[in-house]
Amino acid sequence: MNKVLAVGRFDAASRQAIEEKGWLRYDAITGAAEADEAERGAIEAVAYLGHHPFGPDLMDRFPNLRLISNYGVGYDAIDVDAASERGIKVTNTPDVLSDDVADLAVALLLAQLRSVIKADAHVRSGAWSRKEPFPLQRKMSGQKVGILGLGRIGVEIASRLAAFKMEVHYWSRSPKAEAASGWTYHDDALAMMKAVDFAVVALVGGAATEGFVTKEMIEALGPRGVLVNISRGTTIDEDALIDALEEGRLGGAGLDVFRNEPHAHTRFFDLENVVLQPHQASATVETRADMGRLQRDNIEAYLAGQPLLTPVN
Repeated sequence: MNKVLAVGRFDAASRQAIEEKGWLRYDAITGAAEADEAERGAIEAVAYLGHHPFGPDLMDRFPNLRLISNYGVGYDAIDVDAASERGIKVTNTPDVLSDDVADLAVALLLAQLRSVIKADAHVRSGAWSRKEPFPLQRKMSGQKVGILGLGRIGVEIASRLAAFKMEVHYWSRSPKAEAASGWTYHDDALAMMKAVDFAVVALVGGAATEGFVTKEMIEALGPRGVLVNISRGTTIDEDALIDALEEGRLGGAGLDVFRNEPHAHTRFFDLENVVLQPHQASATVETRADMGRLQRDNIEAYLAGQPLLTPVN
């Protein structure tokens, strides 16, 4: 009987690797939880890809489960405390996706400040050839940027923006040794937002950061401020964000994540001061291959009785 269950809609390369290993596969954890008792009882490791909550009730459907190997750096869908109580280890796929996520954060800020999407439409419509003027845009280099959350991804974002000669500020629960000389630490997130021109949200997801970016913090950036979010949609008060964008109390936003994915709030669609992406920060061929490989390597390490590569708990 198979010891490994792969759950989720994996890309073609990962599906092929999973098939070659002969692992059991389901598209959703809820479907796997309804498999016959013998099949569930044999499962010791789950390769998990998905946002459906993987909590204690689902864990208990697999009585011999000892490892949940998550596809992605964010593991907020998995109840890690419940897993620990049951002797289940959790792993994720950090580092391999940091570059791609940081790249998109920079792209979103540039797209917003230079109106890249509007400029593209200006050329395609023939307006440029008709000599219709395109409005002046805003400079990114040399401005002040704040990073909310200076973890692995936050450091990569800050490093890239520093290369744009930007003055880097950051908030985290404590000063970070990884912060470069010259980066300014803030122990108060609201104070940081008041001190910068633009901000990038790079917080971890989960209950601890639910609604962390408040109405006051959004409005602290002001009518010329830009907010970029590549973390989780839950980290921001989304209604307050939309209100501020609609009423001009925030200049603009670049968003790769939303509270009710994949159903982005329709109010966003009527706004010209926001750039929207389909949660695709890590979605490159190279990075998704690396993520799948690290996920599988954690499972292979478990099966071989070796130390896990990237344990969470």
